[in-house]
Amino acid sequence: MKTRTPPNKITMPSRIKNVSIAGFRSLAMIEHLELPQLAVLIGANGAGKSNFIQFFDMLSWMLRGQNLQEFILRQGGGDDQLFMGARQTPRMNAELRIQTQHGFNDYRFTLVHLSAGDTLMLADEAFRFAKFDQKQQTSWTQFASVGKEAQLVAAADPAARLVVDLFKHCAIYQFHNTSAHAYIRQPWDAEDNVWLRSDGANLASILLRLQEHDIHRYKMIVRQITRVLPTFGNFALQSVFGKVALRWRGKYADKTFGSHLTSDGSLRLFCLLTLLNLSPLALPDVLFFDEPELGLHPHAITLVAAMLKKLAQTRQVVIATQSPYMVNCFDLENIIVATTQDGTTSLHDMPRAQYQEWLDDDYLLSDLWLKNVVGGAQ
Repeated sequence: MKTRTPPNKITMPSRIKNVSIAGFRSLAMIEHLELPQLAVLIGANGAGKSNFIQFFDMLSWMLRGQNLQEFILRQGGGDDQLFMGARQTPRMNAELRIQTQHGFNDYRFTLVHLSAGDTLMLADEAFRFAKFDQKQQTSWTQFASVGKEAQLVAAADPAARLVVDLFKHCAIYQFHNTSAHAYIRQPWDAEDNVWLRSDGANLASILLRLQEHDIHRYKMIVRQITRVLPTFGNFALQSVFGKVALRWRGKYADKTFGSHLTSDGSLRLFCLLTLLNLSPLALPDVLFFDEPELGLHPHAITLVAAMLKKLAQTRQVVIATQSPYMVNCFDLENIIVATTQDGTTSLHDMPRAQYQEWLDDDYLLSDLWLKNVVGGAQ
């Protein structure tokens, strides 16, 4: 577990400074894309926002106990991970730069397609470290052996360990699945109560722990929920045979409501507000959110956006959104626009010098997007 930072010394966790991706799904050629501390991806349906986030999900699987092959199996096979398929793109390349307190940790890898088994294997993998004031580029440390799983996971070098630690805890939060059989609607193990799962499955267990051991955070969550849902009273949680079911009580009645009587939007709101109120010790250094606004009222969207901005003061946050309400909560420097042409995704920022005149004329960021001034609206 990470140690708590002394009050008189505030340090920022490691963050992704830039990334290059060639050949992953619609990301045919993304070169040295700079990621700010808070990045907001906008663009039309199918523009490649989710593919960009899924790339980091793949990376997390690669470096979380060497699970690349399981990721590929779950995602439909190796051919589906390559731009226009393996016949057109037989290999995928990527390079990432991680910024730390001391310098830059770089990691690169190449995945090639194996027709036998329709999978991918590593043909090249290397890492390096350079201090901020270092004038000459450091040589890559390349792994002699390659295979179906990342060798970086087993490396003892501190530079390699930092990259592994960052991405194996990297979390992609998507609370879209609120169907009748979704895990969030089922009783969950009461002991799984520290890190909120990416689909919100253990929400009830997290809330029960906060209710019993961190009442201040728990009350904050309840107050924020009531700002959006005035009829919400409190959660009604208890462990029964080691399982916790999500139940809550209305403000004006004694009846308790189970998850089966809770709307999809309310469940997603519960997940987001709980996650964004967790202790920094229970959060990864980099958090990705895929359309967090789904099913939320505009007032809830603005509340969540304000909390995401606050979170970005101590954690790197990447958001993919379709909501004009959410876009308007951020600044030009946060926005990355996704566009697509002939199936190829392009990603670019919004330089202030280019768009300030529009903002001076009282246009909102969403106006620039919806009027297709920045692209990515169609």
